[in-house]
Order: sequence, then structure tokens, then C-alpha cells
Amino acid sequence: MGFLITTLIFLVVGIIASLCVRICCNRGPSTNLLHLTLVITATICCWMMWAIVYIAQVNPLIVPILSETE
Repeated sequence: MGFLITTLIFLVVGIIASLCVRICCNRGPSTNLLHLTLVITATICCWMMWAIVYIAQVNPLIVPILSETE
């Protein structure tokens, strides 16, 4: 459930940031495309970093070994 909710939050933040770039940085078609590409790329990279860390914590590669004396 947390993965889906946070993914939707990243999607909403990406859409809001894209709209802000379109409104605030209106300097020409190629500059607008560059700014929009940078915002979308940054949003996807941040989401991927979060998703990799989240999945690594859900299913760790190294499993702790419990001894019977503890």
C-alpha cells in the first residue's frame, strides 16, 4: 500500500512541477522543452531512487542469522 501511495505522490509532484515550469519559465519552445525534460527526468530519478531503497528494505539480500542461544 505504501509503494502505490508514494508513487502517486511522486506523480502528482511531477505534474505540479511541470505545470510550474510551463507557467514560470516561458522563454521559447526549445527552452521550455529543455526545462520540462529536466523536471520529468529529475522526478523519475528521485522516484527510482526511493523505489530501489524501499524494495531493498522490504526484501533484504543478507538475511540475519539467529543463533539458538540468544
